[in-house]
Amino acid sequence: MPNLTIPELTEKMHAFVRAKGWYESDTKRPQTPRNLAISLSLEAAEILEHFQWREGPVDKDELASELADVTLYLLQLASVSDIDLEEAVLRKLEVNAGRSWDEGPKTKD
Repeated sequence: MPNLTIPELTEKMHAFVRAKGWYESDTKRPQTPRNLAISLSLEAAEILEHFQWREGPVDKDELASELADVTLYLLQLASVSDIDLEEAVLRKLEVNAGRSWDEGPKTKD
């Protein structure tokens, strides 16, 4: 399987959504930011089921499927919200590079 860029994955996701008719005005699955954010959260929670009461997933393929669901909803949410996900990720990595998570809390003098 070829490696695809975020825009290429997004276009594949759009083709799937179009094929299902979910962009149509009378769809039962409107692709609104609210609906996609809820779906993203629900799918992310399903990942937790793979780790409940154990340290790792029992079925790696099932975990991969859930991760793919999260990725697809994330791509769709970014797209309908007009967010360049590549740019957002790169900006966030830059911000995080300057952060430290291991320092204690700052006190006021």
